Amino acid sequence: MNTVPLALYVAALVAYGWHFAQRTATLGRSATTLLVAAALSHTFFIGMQTMAIGHVPVAGATSAISTFVWLLALSYLYIEMTTDERAMGVFIMPLLVALQAIPAFRPGVEDRAAVLQGPLFGVHVSSLLFAYASFALACVIGITYVLLFKEIKAKHLGFFYARLPSLTVLDRMNQRAIVIGWIFLTIGIIVGGIWAAQARGGYGAGDPRVQAMSLEDPKIFVALVCWIVYSFELFAARRIGWGGRRAAYLSALGFLIVLFNFVPISYFFSKSHNF
Repeated sequence: MNTVPLALYVAALVAYGWHFAQRTATLGRSATTLLVAAALSHTFFIGMQTMAIGHVPVAGATSAISTFVWLLALSYLYIEMTTDERAMGVFIMPLLVALQAIPAFRPGVEDRAAVLQGPLFGVHVSSLLFAYASFALACVIGITYVLLFKEIKAKHLGFFYARLPSLTVLDRMNQRAIVIGWIFLTIGIIVGGIWAAQARGGYGAGDPRVQAMSLEDPKIFVALVCWIVYSFELFAARRIGWGGRRAAYLSALGFLIVLFNFVPISYFFSKSHNF
């Protein structure tokens, strides 16, 4: 059943690629329709998983990847529908297809430790995954902005110039993705702090991983660094005019920190987030 969203994501990828080459309105609407269908089928699948196991599927590695793909698709659809610009779909869809192939062909069993039970944990992880999805989107948009800027500056207006949105639109898309990500990152950090406090004083009191949840843990410390970077980007864009290239570079830097925290720190350095 998990292959149905993947098949629709692949179809959307083909449609977005065709639209990028032809730039016709009909192809653009077809691509969006296919992506909406993929997101809806993915929503149904995750909903069925949630009903079966009693919580949002985010604890297992493959289920977390699937949920991340779903949230990234929703984030991109929001950006696309609020800007009416579909050119970025051809850059986002390969990432969605590649990641969704993992849970589609190698499904894992959701196994959550007893200390992770409760709604606050689900809200904490889901919010962070949504934030990371938005930051991934902002990173792709930022890189595209820099490439287009360099092409324009060199006065070499080629294939991408004719098909990508303007620098102004890319900058606006980047800012919206950052705002969404920052909101959910803030929610995730706050809810995570509340959950950790409750677990430390209650059902997780005997678990050394729960007791290690403090600023001394690299996972938590780097998450706060990430929040500071994106907070500065939002402040700089609104107060000191750091839009355009500076915002694009900050988006890329922030997502590098996210990836560093999401993979190597989680697996090799964290003493509290290794359930």
